[in-house]
Amino acid sequence: MPKIILGLLFFIVCLFAQAQSSGSKEETEIKQVIGQLFDGMRKGDSAMVRSVFYSGARLQTTYVDKKTGKPAIREESITDFAKAVGTPHKEVWDERLSGYDIKVDDNLAIAWTPYEFYLDGKFSHKGVNVFQLFKSEKGWKVISIADTRRK
Repeated sequence: MPKIILGLLFFIVCLFAQAQSSGSKEETEIKQVIGQLFDGMRKGDSAMVRSVFYSGARLQTTYVDKKTGKPAIREESITDFAKAVGTPHKEVWDERLSGYDIKVDDNLAIAWTPYEFYLDGKFSHKGVNVFQLFKSEKGWKVISIADTRRK
């Protein structure tokens, strides 16, 4: 009898661990949207990049100003970002994520993604992206990205 109980307990723990590791359908869809953004960057495909953003989305970078030593924030338009991605450049832009921390409530989500950025396989900088996403009629769309950048 103790072997049966132990076996059942082990089976339940394995099922729970599998459910925890697989993530929800929403988390999977969000990861696909974020992945599409970075695939588009690697390919230099501005249409692929633009397709993940909701109308009016924002891109912001926080940093410490080298001249003043004070915290600062810079905003870039999605149009300018997508244009930069699609403008021919010899380097491959490769942003590699080391994980995801995703929170979802109804049609709003955030994703915290530590990253390292490489140009043609050479380390450039690292930081964290914070994505805000909205689940529209067309699926999950990025409404905002804020990131940090450091060497």
